[in-house]
Amino acid sequence: MTDRLYEYMDWPRIEAVVYGEENLPREILGPRTVKDAVLIQCFFPDAKSVKVYNKKDRRKYAMEQVDESGFYAVLLPGKEVPSYEFMVEDADGKKHRCGDAYRFPTQFTPEEEEMFQQGVYYKSYQKLGAHAMTIGRIQGVYFAIWAPNALRVSVVGDFNHWDGRVHPMQKSSVGIYELFIPYVQPGDLYKFEIKKVSGETFLKVDPYANSREGESDMAGIVAKISGYRWGDQGWMKKRKERMAAPYPLSIGQIDLKELGKNEDGEYLTYRELAARVSEYALSGGYTHVELPPLMEYGDSAGPYATSGYYAPTSRYGSPEDFQYFVDFLHRKQIGVIMDWTPAHFPKEAEGLSLLDGTCLYERSHGGEGVHPMWGTLLFDYASPHVKNFLISNAFYWLECYHLDGLRLDDVDSMLYLDYGRTSGNWTPNIYGGNENLEAVEFLKHMNSIIRKKCPDVLLIAQEDGYWRDLTGAVDDTHMGFHYKWNNGWTRGFLEYIHGDRDFRTARHDDLTVSMLYAYCEEFILTCNDRDVTSLEAFLDSLPGEEQEKWGHLKAALGYLFTHPGKKYLAPQGTLPEEIRVYLKELNQLYTEHPALWELDNDTEGFEWIQLMEAEKNMLAYLRKDSSKKDVLLILCNFSGEEQLDYKVGVPYYGKYKEIFNSDGAAFGGAGVVNPRMKTCQKAEWDEQPYRLTVKLPAAGISVFTYQPA
Repeated sequence: MTDRLYEYMDWPRIEAVVYGEENLPREILGPRTVKDAVLIQCFFPDAKSVKVYNKKDRRKYAMEQVDESGFYAVLLPGKEVPSYEFMVEDADGKKHRCGDAYRFPTQFTPEEEEMFQQGVYYKSYQKLGAHAMTIGRIQGVYFAIWAPNALRVSVVGDFNHWDGRVHPMQKSSVGIYELFIPYVQPGDLYKFEIKKVSGETFLKVDPYANSREGESDMAGIVAKISGYRWGDQGWMKKRKERMAAPYPLSIGQIDLKELGKNEDGEYLTYRELAARVSEYALSGGYTHVELPPLMEYGDSAGPYATSGYYAPTSRYGSPEDFQYFVDFLHRKQIGVIMDWTPAHFPKEAEGLSLLDGTCLYERSHGGEGVHPMWGTLLFDYASPHVKNFLISNAFYWLECYHLDGLRLDDVDSMLYLDYGRTSGNWTPNIYGGNENLEAVEFLKHMNSIIRKKCPDVLLIAQEDGYWRDLTGAVDDTHMGFHYKWNNGWTRGFLEYIHGDRDFRTARHDDLTVSMLYAYCEEFILTCNDRDVTSLEAFLDSLPGEEQEKWGHLKAALGYLFTHPGKKYLAPQGTLPEEIRVYLKELNQLYTEHPALWELDNDTEGFEWIQLMEAEKNMLAYLRKDSSKKDVLLILCNFSGEEQLDYKVGVPYYGKYKEIFNSDGAAFGGAGVVNPRMKTCQKAEWDEQPYRLTVKLPAAGISVFTYQPA
């Protein structure tokens, strides 16, 4: 080594690089000008020789090995850093070219780092993770991960033989490790190698990875998600218009796994599934489909134990394939909602758990940081960096994939400190209550900013408790969701309909109590709960013989679709064609009549006619639109007896035409219907001035439209 080169060697820093303990590598490995020369240093473990190719003078300069572990240095003539690359020969004589990762500056601005620290960097997904880009005409990938307590973080992948010594990352003042690596490209596999202060090293999958391998190794895949050409402009415009006025919302849950596999036994791709899902939704008459979480997950845990929050599961294809899936459904005028899991995540070693060896994303409260039912880890909502991660994740799915809404799963486990816990096994908040104040603040924060920046998407809460004011614009009390599942209605209705019909009289209030609180929130009605997860399961749980089950199923669905509230069903499974036709006709009835959705949250849209005939298991009520031009009379018979001369009071004089009957022949019924228009009589009944006489099927529902005389 020449004396001149020797004097520029920082031996303690070189030793830190060699032993993998350097977290500011640009300061030692980056090129810099010295007296009348440019000093270039690099570290290629086990390389046989390294040269610098100066693109300006087109000369090759042999680098001197200043440390036998693979640290090289050279002085180039000149006063400015030229464009250059390394020519490396390994021990086997193989040669390759690579760029110098340490000559490129950070892509984070001071303003972005400050926002990140404050928890308001809502687009952190645009910088953290792996992003293909071009810097100074050099193509490569920019990597970034937040790991503030790590001693050192390196990018490893096929491009550096998974050697954590090759590409140590630069640590910022806020704990973000970042590095641009030239010539890495979309499709390359990568992970982060993390070294703890204790000296232990381990691999982690990028929490912001836009694509990941399948269920086994789960390495990140460099993906480009910004190049897709969308064709759903008409739908997106319609979506904005829809939010400005009342609209029908009928959601059909779709599990992609249940739509079959190809001839080789492999999952169908997102592109293949697009046509099947759209056909399924259109044939059922649904306005939207809802998908289980499609973020990457391990097979042992299932889709609700999300491990890759920013990666569409590779089981069905690439991120671009999923963009095509959503685009296809939008062009068929079908909205797409996805279940989202911001409450908890699995303990798997390569996931978010102990990401840099310490609790970054999870609560560090021992057993209180673990979900009492699933054994998963609960997010720490007090951390501004967790807020960045989750809010940015919501924007990622809404903006990069044009999703029309997110249904937040397991919200009650977020809101209640004592959720699923016995006395003495949880710590009250500062006021002595069981509310998770940090989670409340997080949800309000997230919902308010999404409502502001994406005002035409839906935010739905699945919450099994009785938390008040979850829906409505964010204020001191309201949480900001557009809708919540009406689990009170579901529980009461399931208890009623599952009971022996001979004893339903005593439970009649379960049918009617929902109207006492129907206007407290913006509700979605569903027959699903933790035990009844699909219509097929719902049918199996009903009492009676098969034919009775079908009747009660149709009556139950009819009541759901005519009761105030938006609609949600899980219609997949083995159901006869008659029930599928019935569901389509119900959806058509619902979407075509404003009376069934325009005044869902207004007392003017609903009126009880008869709710006291418990011994007959009967209900009668009106649904009305704002103009009173669309008025529907609904009669529900939950008994096993036909009513061939049933009298019901009505408030308006005129004619009543039956437009829907669950006992129609097309639905596999016996045909107890009212084929002719009925004119009411001027006779008081049910405390109404007029009376109507009709036929009602056993375990059925009839819908009449009013026409003035």
